[in-house]
Amino acid sequence: MKRTFFSVAVTLALATAAVTAPPPAMAVATVLAQHNSPSQLVLDNSQRVLSTLEQRRPEFTKSRVALRQFVSSEFSKMFDRDYAARQVLGRHARGADDSDVKDFADALADNLMQRYGDSLLNFNTQLRVRVKSETPLPRGLGVKVASELLRSGGEPIPVDYLMRQSGGTWKVFDVMVEGVSFVQTFRQQFDEELTHKSIKQVAADLRSGQLQADAKR
Repeated sequence: MKRTFFSVAVTLALATAAVTAPPPAMAVATVLAQHNSPSQLVLDNSQRVLSTLEQRRPEFTKSRVALRQFVSSEFSKMFDRDYAARQVLGRHARGADDSDVKDFADALADNLMQRYGDSLLNFNTQLRVRVKSETPLPRGLGVKVASELLRSGGEPIPVDYLMRQSGGTWKVFDVMVEGVSFVQTFRQQFDEELTHKSIKQVAADLRSGQLQADAKR
């Protein structure tokens, strides 16, 4: 179940739209009053994705192609794939060619969606999303939007979205579920492979299925 929460939270983050950056130290109540704030868009788009999953569940159940197209489209909108991929690659990204990083980013995204996309059909979409705060990241790297997935009969699930400015917009580059980071999870997983193989080879292994992105906690 935790793997499913992780994949759903990532999917919700991938739906976050680009916005013009507001001042970094604004109180969350003030931020939420602004339609184009990162916090408001996390809230709006999280709810939209959950609602779409519920409304189109019969269609997605019959057609996994339609489900994966939906998830892929959300993933592609405003998730900063290349920047996130560099964070996942860590030390292996130093001096790496941009085209190799992009190749790895695309392969990782495709592998995740193929592996975890179907699990969204079994996810309880009767959830509420509560934004708790929006705070600046150290060294001016962006903002963290802290939120919770609220479920009846269970403890809230903390989900944090890390966002940065790119080309005058906000983009998500990391998701943290119960304090566990998307970036750190996959950096640890791929470090050993990248020690012995090139970035392009690891991307090829992800595409062929020889290597699987594993969101286990």
